[in-house]
Amino acid sequence: MTIEEMRERKRILGYSYEQIAQLSGLPLGTVQKVLGGITRSPRYDTLQALEDVLSDKKDSMVKEPAARYDSGKQPGQYTLEDYYALPDDQRAELIDGVLYDMASPTYIHQIVCSELHYQLRSYLRQKGGPCMVMTAPLDVRPDCTNRTILQPDVMIVCERSKFQDGIIFGAPDFIAEVLSPSTRRKDMLIKLGKYSASGVREYWIVDIEQMRVIVYDLEHDGNLSIYGFDSTIPVGIYDGQCKVDFAEIYAQIKPFLDS
Repeated sequence: MTIEEMRERKRILGYSYEQIAQLSGLPLGTVQKVLGGITRSPRYDTLQALEDVLSDKKDSMVKEPAARYDSGKQPGQYTLEDYYALPDDQRAELIDGVLYDMASPTYIHQIVCSELHYQLRSYLRQKGGPCMVMTAPLDVRPDCTNRTILQPDVMIVCERSKFQDGIIFGAPDFIAEVLSPSTRRKDMLIKLGKYSASGVREYWIVDIEQMRVIVYDLEHDGNLSIYGFDSTIPVGIYDGQCKVDFAEIYAQIKPFLDS
């Protein structure tokens, strides 16, 4: 789509700049500058994010990849009722009224998740106490509204009262998301904002492509640390007493990366 076509779609859909920013995961200022013609040469990923929101799709679910559900609603209008009406074989997440279709994870993604789960669980079993570590698929309503339900890859929940009706009702204490090409923007931008606002204490983004782990200490103004896959990473919610050896995790996935 050209910028002119995007402006026309904005007019037809009746979106404000704020709505487009929320749906695309882009900063409000970026949306205003691009659609206002101030930024002459926008980045490709910025244009792609805007096109995802403004293009004239046959259905209105944000695609990661193709969606198979259409209620006639616009992004931002979906609720838990729509989420639970999805076909049983379709994985999706609902964020602020927007449905995101989820592709099946790769085996490398699953190895990382299972190894991370194993190391965290080993510490928690030794430590004792109420905290539990779990992996997707498991529905989580971090802000307890009817417009958001997520499936974090790995999470730690320490308040047993949040286990309600088969889901997690409230924000987990710790969340780790393993990036895939289809979820990269959502995990790094949209989910970061949602987790921070809902009270998640610590958020890890595991980037296999870049061989790094981005750690957000959301309890302390979102302080950011970046580690390589050769690092032993302290878990902040346990004051560093729990550590995850990513060299061990990398050793498990390296044969598949080299093949």
